[in-house]
Amino acid sequence: MKKLSVFWTILAALLILPAFLAAEVTPPSEGGKLPDIRLAIPADAGYQKYLGIKGEGTFSLPQIKASVVIVEIFSMYCPHCQREAPSVNDLYSKIQSSEKLKDKVKLVGIGVGNSPYEVEYFKKTYSIQFPLFSDGEFIVHKQLGEVRTPYFIGIKNHKDGSHTLFYSKLGGIADNAGFLKLIQAQLNK
Repeated sequence: MKKLSVFWTILAALLILPAFLAAEVTPPSEGGKLPDIRLAIPADAGYQKYLGIKGEGTFSLPQIKASVVIVEIFSMYCPHCQREAPSVNDLYSKIQSSEKLKDKVKLVGIGVGNSPYEVEYFKKTYSIQFPLFSDGEFIVHKQLGEVRTPYFIGIKNHKDGSHTLFYSKLGGIADNAGFLKLIQAQLNK
């Protein structure tokens, strides 16, 4: 009787295992779409204006009023993210100083595993000017396939309300000038 019980237990596990493996989330792929990531609308009126979002509650990244949205997935404890911060700040500065880009391209950061306090600490320590969001419970991180940090995602918002990912890569942006050309190419589509 015990052998039969063990047999059925093993058989059930073998039948269920493929379902768990199929449910594994992979990082977003270029040409695809984002999962429905929800972030809290920032209380800061300046950030609301920057993002083109009003009110309270949550929003999704494609709702940001911009043709292109660049998302940095970071952790304040990640030494690569810390080293990348000046380069990302430089990218943000170049976008904001360009009349052609500043209203069409927006940057946001999501601190995976970071509390609001930790995100604020990272923001102050590295003088980040664009909105950063906390993902202390790893909800967004899981939706994105538990990517390592830093991870960058480029979203092209279309006029019909849809969006497409044009960039999805682990690691820093090695060449801001080249990345700006990639962004400009998306704006010209």
